[in-house]
Amino acid sequence: MDQVTDMRAFVQVIQRGSFSAAAEDLGLTPSAVSKLVSRLEDRLGVRLLHRTTRRLALTPEGETYLVRARDILSAIDDAETEVARASTTPRGRLRLNTGSAFMLHELAATLPDFLNRHPEIEIEITVTDRVDNLVENADVAICIGPIADRSLVARRFAHTERGIFAAPRYLERRGVPQSPDDLDGHDCIVLSSVPSINQWPFRAGNEIRSFEARGRLVVDDAEAALRLAVSGAGLVHLSDLLVGNAVRRGELVPLLTEHHMVEPIPISAVYPQGRHRMLKVRVFIDFLVERFTEAPWRTRVERPGRSGALAPSGDAPSDQDD
Repeated sequence: MDQVTDMRAFVQVIQRGSFSAAAEDLGLTPSAVSKLVSRLEDRLGVRLLHRTTRRLALTPEGETYLVRARDILSAIDDAETEVARASTTPRGRLRLNTGSAFMLHELAATLPDFLNRHPEIEIEITVTDRVDNLVENADVAICIGPIADRSLVARRFAHTERGIFAAPRYLERRGVPQSPDDLDGHDCIVLSSVPSINQWPFRAGNEIRSFEARGRLVVDDAEAALRLAVSGAGLVHLSDLLVGNAVRRGELVPLLTEHHMVEPIPISAVYPQGRHRMLKVRVFIDFLVERFTEAPWRTRVERPGRSGALAPSGDAPSDQDD
């Protein structure tokens, strides 16, 4: 700090042409400025200025030092300005990990708004459904479900719920199940990547019992399971996040809504301790909260008034947000 102070005093003296003028700019006395320049010369072991009662003149060493000193002070000022600006203007590359369901069905449609709002932020997205190493090489990750790693911070900004769905064409061919007991006679699409999804929970009085989904179709990707269900291949157990648009278009119909046990599944922004101090991370998480806390797919799919009732042919169920 003393070196920079001495350097700045020296440059100011040259720019202003006198110790008294430099002292006025620096908020010091002329004698204090003179001592700073003398300390600089003593440390360098050379004379930088010729001092007379009438004028100041640079020595050859002083001319060389002035050029470098101006460059150094300019670099310091630029660095401080950049840091100060970064503290008020979000900028830089934001590395994001997110699962395919949230990316394809929700985030892709909203990211342009975020980028327009923050033109100095770049986003690098890794689409992965791996839950291990959730935030590996990322500033923030979007996770659906509970977070087991206690070293991470999770900011919940929405939730989704699983339900049972089928295409109208399948139900017209195979019939509409009216109770969980009817499921034994139906084709179910089984997800091998998430075994827990294949245990379909139902209320039975004061108890909860599970139906283990079985079928001839086993797939390891939820998006593929959705496409198969829309094509009429069978019943599927998926989140509203995945099926919301298909239900609103009339491609899928909710089933057994009076019996199925609904458990909210959190959707969270996850990041390592301390990462929230980065402004680009904070504004992105704030955007997620703003945009998705009341997301229309959060169990906002209009359920039929009677369990398993089909909408009239060609009519999509209402997408009223209530």
